[in-house]
Order: sequence, then C-alpha cells, then structure tokens
Amino acid sequence: MAQQVELTVSKLKTLSSLPCVAARVLQQGSQLAEIIESDPAITAKTLSVATQHGINPADEKFSIRQIIGKLPAEVVRDIVLSVKAAGIAQDDASRVLPRKLLAIHNLAVACCAKEIAETIPGRVDSQLAYMAGLLHDIGKLALDTAMPKSFAKINEQANSQNLSACEVERKNLGIDHTILGKRLAVKWRLPEKIVLAIWLHHSNTEIIVAEMPGAKIAQIVQLADCISRQCGLGQSGSYDTAESTAAIAESLKITDEQLEQIHRSLPELVEQKSKILGLDSPNPSAAYCNAVHTTATQLAQQEAKLSQENRQLAAASGHYDFIAEFLSNIDSTSNVIEIAEDFAVSWQKFYQTGPVCLYLTTGDDSQTLSAIAVENLAESKVLSLNAPAGTPAIPKAMRNEFAILNAYDHIDWLFEQIDIDFNSGYTKIIPLLSGGKAIGAIVFELRYPADVELFVEDFKVVTSIAGSILDIATAWDNQQRFAERFAQLASRPKQIQPQTEATPAVQEKIAEAPKEDNTLAALAEMAGGAAHELNNPLSVISGRAQLLAKGEKDAEKKQVLNQIQENANELAWIIDSLMTFADPPPPRTEQVDIKQILDEAAQLTAQRMTVQQLDVEITGENKNVSVDSVQIVSSIANIFTNAAESYSDGFGPIKVNIDIDKSDDFVEVRISDSGSGMNAETLLKATQPFFSVKPAGRKRGMGLAHAQRFIQLNGGSLKITSQQGSGTEVVICLPCE
Repeated sequence: MAQQVELTVSKLKTLSSLPCVAARVLQQGSQLAEIIESDPAITAKTLSVATQHGINPADEKFSIRQIIGKLPAEVVRDIVLSVKAAGIAQDDASRVLPRKLLAIHNLAVACCAKEIAETIPGRVDSQLAYMAGLLHDIGKLALDTAMPKSFAKINEQANSQNLSACEVERKNLGIDHTILGKRLAVKWRLPEKIVLAIWLHHSNTEIIVAEMPGAKIAQIVQLADCISRQCGLGQSGSYDTAESTAAIAESLKITDEQLEQIHRSLPELVEQKSKILGLDSPNPSAAYCNAVHTTATQLAQQEAKLSQENRQLAAASGHYDFIAEFLSNIDSTSNVIEIAEDFAVSWQKFYQTGPVCLYLTTGDDSQTLSAIAVENLAESKVLSLNAPAGTPAIPKAMRNEFAILNAYDHIDWLFEQIDIDFNSGYTKIIPLLSGGKAIGAIVFELRYPADVELFVEDFKVVTSIAGSILDIATAWDNQQRFAERFAQLASRPKQIQPQTEATPAVQEKIAEAPKEDNTLAALAEMAGGAAHELNNPLSVISGRAQLLAKGEKDAEKKQVLNQIQENANELAWIIDSLMTFADPPPPRTEQVDIKQILDEAAQLTAQRMTVQQLDVEITGENKNVSVDSVQIVSSIANIFTNAAESYSDGFGPIKVNIDIDKSDDFVEVRISDSGSGMNAETLLKATQPFFSVKPAGRKRGMGLAHAQRFIQLNGGSLKITSQQGSGTEVVICLPCE
C-alpha cells in the first residue's frame, strides 16, 4: 500500500488550490506575489520552477516577489495557468476537513513560524521560517489531490477516534504525510531546510536539533503548529490533544511573555492573509469559473493576434526574400541603370503587376530623367524622359515622404513619352526615398487594386531600400565621372592665364566681406562636395576590404587589406569632422545647470581617455545657462582633454572656477591647468581646424576648433591665454537667457 501511495503521489506535478485562490491568481492583479506566497500549492510550484531556472531561493532571502521578478514573464504565466482548483463541484463545508480550514491552519503556522524566528536569539531567516510553515503539510495536500476519497476516510477516522493524522495515515496507508511531503519536496528540489521542516515537524525535534543544528527550522515549525492548534486557527486534520509548547519554547529560549505576545498577534496576522486569498468569498466556485472564462477569452484574443502577426511575418518574409534576391544581384561592376533595371523587373515579377516604369532624377533640378520601362514578360528598355518645364518630376506630396498616389493624376506627361499602355484607373506611383528625399519613383499598374492597402508597409520598406541603393550607385557613378574628368584636366598642358586686376568695386566688396564667414561658407561647400563624392566610394572600399580580409588566409595580404580598411575609415572620419565644423547642427537651447554640464564633460573626457576619473576641481557659485547641453558638454570635454594631455606625468589637476557676470546675463567658466602651455605662435593657431603640435595621423587638431564653433553658436565666447611651461587658461562665457 505504501509503495502504491508513493507512486501515485510522485506523479504529481502540482498541488490543487481552493477555487477562490485559483480565481485570484488567474486575475493576476497587483497582489499576485502576495497571493502566491499565501498559498502552499502555488508557493511550492514557484520554488520548484525557480530552482529549475537556476534561481536559488536562499539568494533572494526567500522572497517570492524577487523570485517572480527574476523569472521570465512566460514562465510566471505558465505557473498561473497551471493552478488547479479543488472541489469545484463539491461543497467544501460538508467535508470532515474543509480545505478552507486546512488553508487557514497552514497560514497560521506560517505566520507563527515567522514571529518565532524574529523572536528567538540567533535570528533564523524569518522568510524561510514563513515558507517552511506554509509548506509543512504539503503531504496532506498531495494526498487530497491524488487520493481525495482515501484522504476523506482518513480524516473521518481521525476525527471519530480523536487521533493524530500521522497515526491514522500510517495505519491505513503504511506511510504518513511527513514522509510523502519530504519525498515530494526532494523531487521538486525545494530548499533543503524546508524539506527538513516538512519531514521532521512531528518528530522529537529537541533530540534531533542537538545532533543536527540545521533542523532548528523543524523545531520552529513544530512549535508554530502547536500554537496554531491551541489558538483554534483552522483545522490541521489531527484531532488528538495539541502538544505542550513549554519544552520546545524553552529549547528555543522563548519566554512566557514572548509566547503570550505571539498568541495575541497571531489571529490578526492570519485574518490579513485570509483576505488576500479571498477565503471569505461568498461563491468561490462561480468566481473561479468566471476567472477561467475571462482568461480563456484573453488567451483566445492573444492567439488571434499572434496568428495575425504570424501571417504578417510570413508575408513580410516573402518581401525580404525579394529584397535579398535583389541585393544579391548587385556587384561592384553594376552601374545605376543596371541596378534600376533589375529592381523594376523584380518588382513586376514579385508583385505580379502590369507594366512598370522606374525613373531617376539627376538631383540638380534638371527636367531630364533616366528611366527603365518594363512591359509584360519582363521585356525592359532604357529611356530618357523630359518633364515639362514648371512641372516637378516628383509629385510634391511624395517629395519628402512616402505616399501611394494615382499616377495619371500627377505625371500624365510620362505616359505621353513611353510607348506602353497603362490602365489609368489602376496605375500607381511610389517614391524611391533616400535620406528622406525622393531620388526617383516607380510607376506600375496594379492588377489587384484592392490589395494596395495590404502592402503599404512592405512597399515602404522595399522602396526605401531600393532608393538608398540607387542613391549610392548614382553617387558612385558621379564619382567615377568626376575622377575621369579630373584625370583629363590633370593631363592637359599648362596654360598661362593673363593677369587681370579686380575693379575697384570688386576690391571694395572683397574688403567688406567678413573673412571668417567667407572662409566658412567656402569650407562648407567644399566639405559637402567632398563628403558626397568621397563618402560612398570610401564605404565601398572599406566594406570590400573588410569582406576580402575575412576570407583571406595569407597573413601578409590580410594585413594589407586591414590597412586599407583602417585608412578608409580614417579618411571618412576626417570628412565627417570637417563637415561638422563647417555646417554644425543648430543648437537646441534649454536651461541647464552649469555644474551638471561640467560634471558630464569630466565623465565624457575620462571615458575618451580610458581613465576611471579625471582630476577636476570645480569651485564657485552654481547657475543655469541657456544652451544646447550636448554641444557645450562636447566642447568643454575637448578643452578638458587638451588640459589633461598637457601634463607629461599624468592627467591633472584641472581647476575650474565658475563666476557670474555682474549683469547676471552670463556665466564665466575659467578652466586652467599647470601643464606644458603654448608659445605665442601655437596659441594663435590653437582654434584652427586640423592644427596640432602632435604627429600626423593621431586624430588630433579639431578639439579646440569644435569647442569654439559650438560655444559661439550658443551665443557664448571662448578666450585662451597660455605661457609655455606655465600652463593654459581657457575662459568661456555662456548666456543665462
């Protein structure tokens, strides 16, 4: 019989809870953690699952809330959905041992064990004691879950003969709930001390603790069980006289006054926990059924949503296959027209459209367009189109944003120039966007007009990728022509140009023009052209070098390829720095604490220099300034970097003093160091772009230039004084309003 009982119980994966508890858990309110830690069945399940996921409850100080916080959301959901409700179709009050009274007993033992743990010297973890008390009778819950009829008969016999549950269980089953609970706790990998409490709480714990100090938790639970029975809180299933608490209390060094205090506070603690579980619910079975219905509805809605998302993903995967195939056909020899032709043909094939026309603008407001026309069966031809004067080649509504328009309403001139019949009612036009600007458009006859709304997002993704690729290819073609033209000019014989003198009017204009503004304007124009013509080829060079280096086995060749990639990246950095200096973004001003700006600048400098902390001493009164904090933090970080690098034997100290202008309109920040300083010639060039006294190739020379540029943009000023061998002082003035 004992073997059969053990086998039956060992198959349990979870225990059953009261319907009111199951309903509360399914509702998953803000009290989910409190509900779980008040019910032994769900607590045992949570501890078991936590252990399976590598979470040691002892590390979390036996906090259910922290354990739930570390478990993945889907695992917590599975715990909630695995809760079984006991006795849905049975009146719980008609049982000899109602599950409600057993639940109250378990809560009483848990609360009492916690109080005892907080009272005794040595302080056993109170949360451990609480959980051990809550789970001490899981053997009874296992019997009630697996063998409800046998469990009911055992309770009837114990009640009629005034016997303990263990005694009747051993007589009828050959095993008692303490052994069954222990076996189940070991199988579920519950914490070892909780296993001891479940197993030994009906044993002679005074003798056991003398030989096994770790079993003290069992002694606490045993005392808590006796006190709970004496207080008449719930029903344990044992109907013999409760043991005396005197000997156990003395062993735990608890005084009579402390025992009395525990007796007085226990009923209120248990009542609070009972409310959390909803043990006083008027119709728990109905509440559980409603909760199950609500949960089932929510799961059905989630499943429907997931199914829809799955269908969308399946459709999207087809579009990404189209993109992947299109990209795989591009190689280093493909020019922009070939790429455009391949995309137009692929578009017609994938979307099963009618005729397609893809055209590209030149970007210089020219009305001459390069176009690809694709008729049925992917027959394509290259065309040159002309948009009428005064008519935009790209409709205004899609010049800077994605849109799907009826083509005949906007570009009727195109259909007059191509010898292809488009159905005017079904023909659409979509922009090819790159960087938020249309570089062309694709016109196509949609054979299934009702489907257009289904493909809006996919069209947007596909055309933006194609637009970016075609824009890069256009830039590459332009660069090729630029290089060829440069070679032609370089090979021409030198011609002596006649010297001419500027007229007085021209000379006057030159004298009146601000030199700095003219220089910056020219620099911005030069940098923009350089970036446009060089960045894309540099990206190709860097990418190709990286790709070749990955597959190269020869160490020497691989090193050369890596050098090509590094130098391409270096040149790209130089272009980017020049562009940022010549055409910086306009500042976004806001009121910011000046000390906060200085602290962030010090942290940024420390990160750049890979030091843990910068030696910066900040003094003076605090004040808000009206600036773009990102630009000013970057500027001051550049100044801090120069100051730190001026020391030959370290990175500081750097002294910063904040002073407020008498008019209260400006904040003056003085940044000084005692480093190497600068001579007069170096000081004059310190804020010039790319000027540096360090060796070339060190990514130096833009720090102070950027700093001055950004500070001036924010309405401030920068002044530098320095003496070689005595250090440098930088004075920054920033506006308060």
